Amino acid sequence: MKKKKIAIVSDHAGFYLKGRIQDYLKKEKYEVRDFGSYSFESVDYPDYAHKMAESISTGEYDMGISICGTGNGINMTANKHRGVRSALCWNGEISRLARAHNDANVCALPGRFISESEAYLIVKTFLETGFEGGRHKRRIDKIPIKAD
Repeated sequence: MKKKKIAIVSDHAGFYLKGRIQDYLKKEKYEVRDFGSYSFESVDYPDYAHKMAESISTGEYDMGISICGTGNGINMTANKHRGVRSALCWNGEISRLARAHNDANVCALPGRFISESEAYLIVKTFLETGFEGGRHKRRIDKIPIKAD
């Protein structure tokens, strides 16, 4: 089975954890592209989140992992892009449900509030859980705002 192509992004608050997750993903043989940031220097998360989300929106990458201090700002930014369903995931069960029920394609992590081991579990669960479809598909289809 072909591994998913993963886009990953962080701001300065998520920079350390992003590096650890990248190492994990590469070890698991995922193709990973880092859209930044590239240091602990303070940056504005939207500058990086938009690049990652656009790569998901266009289909260049299958899924995304985003990390900022709380996960909220980077999550909100990603969700502005058509076809992106970013979910703030702070434990394995939320991660599983985001995929199974919401067909989330971006996992937003609160870098300042989870441990490295929790992050691995969340990401592993997110990437390995499939979408259940059925009644959930009907609901997902209602998310995009339709033009009048």
